[in-house]
Amino acid sequence: MTLRTPPNDAHPYLRAASAGVRHHTRALAHPAATAAAPADRVHLDVLHAHLSALHHLLDQLAETTRPPHPGAGRHLTTAHTRLWQATAEIHTAFHLLPSPTTAQGAGASECRSDRLPEGPPVLTICQRHLAAGHSIRRKTTPADLRPHTTACVR
Repeated sequence: MTLRTPPNDAHPYLRAASAGVRHHTRALAHPAATAAAPADRVHLDVLHAHLSALHHLLDQLAETTRPPHPGAGRHLTTAHTRLWQATAEIHTAFHLLPSPTTAQGAGASECRSDRLPEGPPVLTICQRHLAAGHSIRRKTTPADLRPHTTACVR
């Protein structure tokens, strides 16, 4: 069954992104995949990019919704903060996975180093994460950013 989008569809790219995520999820959960491979750094980098873009979109929606509809704006702001927390956890997981050149995860300290042994992909995820972090810290309090009970203890 193929769903056709109406010609006056205002959000075709959001629908396409959602369809892509659904397709990827079904492909990972397909019974034909006997032993699903664990997430790798490339997978988490792409997922982090997707969540960061969604984080930016929620930020803009919250800013434009808050004045006319304060209640809805508060909920969008809360979603914005929770999405940041999910993005931060994926960034941490990225650094805990083994790199292609080493057998163990290098840790989040490589995020701050000037010269990265793996090159630009790690730098890209860290730059994206720092930019999103700057955005969230301008609009939230430290109490809002504290991990909730669902986060693991490190």
